[in-house]
Amino acid sequence: MKLEIKREALLTPLQAIIGVVERKQTMPILANMLLQAKDNKLCLTATDLEVELMTQVAANIEIEGEITLPGRKLLDICRALQEDASIVISESSGKASVQSGRSRFSLGSLPATDFPLIDDIQSEQKISLPQKELLKLIQKTHFSMAQQDVRYYLNGLLLENKDGKIKAVATDGHRLAFCETNTETPESLDKQVIIPRKGVLELQRLLSGEGDLSIELGKNHVRIQVNDSIYTSKLIDGRFPEYDRVVPKDTSNMIQAKKEELKDALQRTAILSNEKYRGIRLFLSQNNLVLQAQNPEQEEAEESLEVEYTGDDIEIGFNVNYLLDALAVIESDEVVFSVIDGNSSCLMWEPGKDQYKFVIMPMRL
Repeated sequence: MKLEIKREALLTPLQAIIGVVERKQTMPILANMLLQAKDNKLCLTATDLEVELMTQVAANIEIEGEITLPGRKLLDICRALQEDASIVISESSGKASVQSGRSRFSLGSLPATDFPLIDDIQSEQKISLPQKELLKLIQKTHFSMAQQDVRYYLNGLLLENKDGKIKAVATDGHRLAFCETNTETPESLDKQVIIPRKGVLELQRLLSGEGDLSIELGKNHVRIQVNDSIYTSKLIDGRFPEYDRVVPKDTSNMIQAKKEELKDALQRTAILSNEKYRGIRLFLSQNNLVLQAQNPEQEEAEESLEVEYTGDDIEIGFNVNYLLDALAVIESDEVVFSVIDGNSSCLMWEPGKDQYKFVIMPMRL
């Protein structure tokens, strides 16, 4: 195999897929990327056996072939070369060489035939969607995914295709984020898949928000074609909780506040909250919200805010990080949230929009 390519042309796809390359791998081949040179195109593939990313770029192919090279070393070499440099990658007798100007690197290689590729995902359904819509679904929900929870089905993001809508839901058992958008696919089979946490974060990095994409839902995999890249991820085999039951239906005690004012007040009050539990008390009364925090050193913080509220007097505690995470993805200047009483979940949303909502469980303080 022998090819020539510009540094910038190679650097972009390398940066797009490097996140999948394993640092501490059980199989040496997983530290490598597969390079396939054919028809004046260079196809690069990286996998960790859970997520596979494949992308291609135009290149001047002199001799077609395929090879695996250490992913992070190849990226570091690319970064270290001068701008607009030409790179020649060649391989013969199992030895790989990367040359640019007076620089020459000899890299270890493993057989391309040993590289584990995900071939047929047995697609059951295909959905077309603008990139920005899928990106929005992920951005509004991914922060609520669990991390290393024993309930393994919570360590990911639910994608549900139902009634002409695609919904994303994430929960860690203490909070839940929900977002939905219409699909451009007329026929719709009711289908739920759970994409693992790492797969969600890699997909978010891959999406630019411009152009369209296609999603293929298989029995054990999801495959998404984005521009010149193909993303494939294994699915979590489990049943996601019935999230509809968690979303409070009663919104009688409704509070409307200025988002930035509330966010700043929460951040200030949180300075003196318990560093481990991050608990904060909310006291609701007629058009008034008082935020209060205490820590084991008996230090206290209190702040009062003007809000629109005409419901019952309520005292309730929350993890302040959960409130701030939800506020961070609300786009409007105002925010609405409702609580039934001091022991009920808080429902938060953007005024006039119900495409995305956030549920936060209360804390005993």
